[in-house]
Amino acid sequence: MTTTDGTRTDESVLEEFLARRAEAQQAKDIDGLMSCYAPDAVYYDVVPPLRFTGTEEIRRNFLRWFDGYLGPITLETHDRTLVVSGDAAFAHMLHRDTGERKGGVQASIWVRESVCLRRTGDGERGGERDGDGAPGGWRITHEHVSIPVDPTTFRVWLPADKDQPA
Repeated sequence: MTTTDGTRTDESVLEEFLARRAEAQQAKDIDGLMSCYAPDAVYYDVVPPLRFTGTEEIRRNFLRWFDGYLGPITLETHDRTLVVSGDAAFAHMLHRDTGERKGGVQASIWVRESVCLRRTGDGERGGERDGDGAPGGWRITHEHVSIPVDPTTFRVWLPADKDQPA
């Protein structure tokens, strides 16, 4: 998507950014993935210690996640909503995470994800890349991943379909 003067919209730049991030996750490309995060990013995950602050901690958490799979990770993104206002953007989505985990477990899991992004550094509007190659200078500053829980049993709820009732 472009504007009337031929530059790309922030929405199209961020769609590319989020697609590139998912590709890095699936390929277990830690450097490509980490290029998406601001140095002071905060990441809330479903595994201890629940909060990871800064790229060093976030990197270790992603390496732990990658290490849990024997092969590639498949991520399907569903129901993504993206809102951009100035130098801030917010997205929320569902991911279906599939792959063969160590120990022979082959399973899919649905996770909910919210991402907050900020245009940083010298990135320009319209899709120009900043010095680290991030489209438009956008970086993730906050991310929250959660797994649904059955409130009657407090057990993780693993639906087969994203719209399956509890």
